[in-house]
Amino acid sequence: MKGLIRFIIGLFFFSLLNSCKPDETGINNDYIVQTYSPVNVNKTNKVATYVHYMPWFETGQSSANGQWGIHWTMNTKNPDIVDENGKREIASHFYPLIGPYASGDPCLAEYHLLLMKYAGIDGVLIDWYGSTDLNDYGQNRKNGEVLINLISKTGLKFAVVYEDRTIKAACAIDPSFDRISGAQNDMLYLEQNYFSNSSYITIQGKPLLLVFGPEEFHSPAEWEEIFSVLSAEPCFVVLNGKSAETAPYSSGEYIWVDNTSIDIKYTTKEQFDVFFGGAYPGFNDYYKEGGWGEGFDWQIDYNDGLTFKNNLDKAKLAGVDYLQLITWNDFGEGTMIEPTLEFSYTMLEMVQDFTEVTYTKSDLELIFNMYNLRKKYHDNPGEQKILDQAFYYLISLQTFKAGQLIDSMMLNR
Repeated sequence: MKGLIRFIIGLFFFSLLNSCKPDETGINNDYIVQTYSPVNVNKTNKVATYVHYMPWFETGQSSANGQWGIHWTMNTKNPDIVDENGKREIASHFYPLIGPYASGDPCLAEYHLLLMKYAGIDGVLIDWYGSTDLNDYGQNRKNGEVLINLISKTGLKFAVVYEDRTIKAACAIDPSFDRISGAQNDMLYLEQNYFSNSSYITIQGKPLLLVFGPEEFHSPAEWEEIFSVLSAEPCFVVLNGKSAETAPYSSGEYIWVDNTSIDIKYTTKEQFDVFFGGAYPGFNDYYKEGGWGEGFDWQIDYNDGLTFKNNLDKAKLAGVDYLQLITWNDFGEGTMIEPTLEFSYTMLEMVQDFTEVTYTKSDLELIFNMYNLRKKYHDNPGEQKILDQAFYYLISLQTFKAGQLIDSMMLNR
């Protein structure tokens, strides 16, 4: 009933707007957007809930060479091949609800961040490949910064997960590349560009820095030297079981998805000042089918979402202060929780239940509709103004008003 009322009011509002348009191509050009500051969602569950995010996807339109990015193609797939249902061929067992996308698309960043906000997610942990422009690292960084530029407007937070293995890749390309200096340059980039951002996550007054591993630097002496260029030490959190390679320069550990018991991982929680629980929906990589080696010899069944729910329940039972959702969009390993054709909004609905927000699937669908309208009217400045207004309504939790605008525009599709 609420949706019907919203639709009828929105239809009247949209008709009123269109009655004032000077011509068909200049629709709503005189519309003035009223801006609002972000309002935090009300969460009964106070666990700081963050999501691991991959910024590495490219389409033929977004990439420098006009080709689809490797994370959609691997070595065997061609997204230009489209089936009778309009579904592109991608290197994944799963398919994003909006189709394969470019990570640097501002419309995508808006869509993802609004979904996170209305799921009760507090922030994004961005997979970060360093400050060099080797391979696709520079483009990944730029894509991540598109997301970062919008984060403060939504009221969310962010931090990075450093991929120190990129240093090994740099050395393979250039044997004269100095390992420690390369990592120090990465730290300086983080400090100068991210750590001072008001939306950057801090723990115990320190900027949060996770590392995936470490996979390149395996001694505390190396990390001491790497961090020596920083004006203040970060809250450094490493992969479960890796503290011996980083302590005393690390503050704790985080759980990641693998084929060992997650219950055993939680038994180490009290050993650390900072401990991140983990929740993943399942695991089914595409590496072998995609021509990227043999892949993993194990899978984790999704059980129609029950695996994810159980992992969320275990995090709550363990009493963690911090939780990392694994992942938002790693389609290559099948750990994504963003909406897909296969699972629809199931995973995000479970996050809503975990965070104990009052929002539901209908709010997520509203954001999906808004994304589609952004794409439909990509070259219509007047309609984009209306959608800008809907964005400001959404970040300030004025969902009824946002729905009026979006529903009425959907009627015109």
